[in-house]
Amino acid sequence: MPEPRSGRRRLPSRRAVLAAAAVGLSTALTASLSACSSPSGDVSSGTVTLTFSWWGNDDRAERTEKAVELFEKEHPGITVRTSNADFGSYMQKLATQAAGGGIPDVAQLDYRQISQYSGGGALLPLGGAVEDGTIRTSEMDEEFTATGEYEGKLYALPMGRGITGYAYDSEIYEQAGVPAPRPDWTWDEWADANRKIAGLGLKSPDGRPVTGANDNGVNEDIFEDWLRSQGKKLYAGQTELGFTEDDLTGFWTFCDELREDGAVAEAKDTSQANTTEMSPMGRGLAAADYTWDALFPGYTGILGDQVHFAPVPTVDGRQGAYFKPTMLLGVGAGTEHPREAAQLVDFLLNDERAGDVLGFTRSTPPNQRIAARVARTLEGAEREIYEYTQRMQEYGLDAPPSAPPKGDVALQTAFKRAYHRVMYELASPRDAAREFIDEAERELRS
Repeated sequence: MPEPRSGRRRLPSRRAVLAAAAVGLSTALTASLSACSSPSGDVSSGTVTLTFSWWGNDDRAERTEKAVELFEKEHPGITVRTSNADFGSYMQKLATQAAGGGIPDVAQLDYRQISQYSGGGALLPLGGAVEDGTIRTSEMDEEFTATGEYEGKLYALPMGRGITGYAYDSEIYEQAGVPAPRPDWTWDEWADANRKIAGLGLKSPDGRPVTGANDNGVNEDIFEDWLRSQGKKLYAGQTELGFTEDDLTGFWTFCDELREDGAVAEAKDTSQANTTEMSPMGRGLAAADYTWDALFPGYTGILGDQVHFAPVPTVDGRQGAYFKPTMLLGVGAGTEHPREAAQLVDFLLNDERAGDVLGFTRSTPPNQRIAARVARTLEGAEREIYEYTQRMQEYGLDAPPSAPPKGDVALQTAFKRAYHRVMYELASPRDAAREFIDEAERELRS
């Protein structure tokens, strides 16, 4: 899934972005990383050059550059040319590169891009590299590594493991008589908590009432958690939805009624919530916000250490949240050096020295040994995030779904747009649900 935006402005990379050479796909499409046992290029004379690109802020860029330098020292015959940009610019550039003949040798990918680029022939299958040990996956969860598969083949591997939850103000919850949320608390209990908090009559910095939480209706990720807590799913395949009009109508009706009761944020505040600072909670208008684990420290930085991270509510104890890849690494199908590209992927995912440098900049490392090693250095909110993920893993979560279909990026925007019509009383929950499903089915068939 796309990396959620934090309230912190993303800074440009310390290095200027380097253009990756466009490479024809005709040869690469017939190749696979099963040929990784055969060296490509004259490594001994230092003639192998790899391109590697990612998105992220300045801290991630600096750490990634250091990890790459360690790789180059370990492999003196390989030079890595790096490029880095903010999320939006990176996505546009990668799409242009893919359309023009090839993405970089190694590229950071979003979960929603796996189907698009794998199905379009822009990524090289990694199964051969895993089978011959060039890329090691033995210390990663098997179900989690499968998130990089498309039509039964592995095309990418997770670089970080994230999970959703609620940042909540424990002092306000205590004042309202709401206990600390458990992993098995229900959506009904969540709704009751919001009503109790709204009933306190607290005032925000601008003098308006403090509500219980943000309005869930705009967020496709929350709807997916809601569905999964009922044993359902967002997609039944690459061209088919996994839910009905009644499912979406029920969700939006639940959200709509809470907003009308004053238990969750007003429509205008939900519409403005595009950063942590501009979220209802960040503006002092709500006691809780649905968010990602990686963004949680932003709330403590704004509001203080009384803010903690709570599980997503359930239906009868069944958790809908799951571990998602915050981003993945893939190898461009046009690479002239598949073995060396696979070695770089393996180093970034499995080398302890790289793990120490990268830390939790892409959320929890997928290599469980490295995650536990790095976690020993964590403090405060970051430590709470790690302990939260361990707690949820012990509680038990269903396996992650397959990578979303190609049209999911457009549908995520359409989902938000449709619920805005509900928020502003331009459509009933059922009418909006019917409109969205019609649009979604057309998008998935196209």
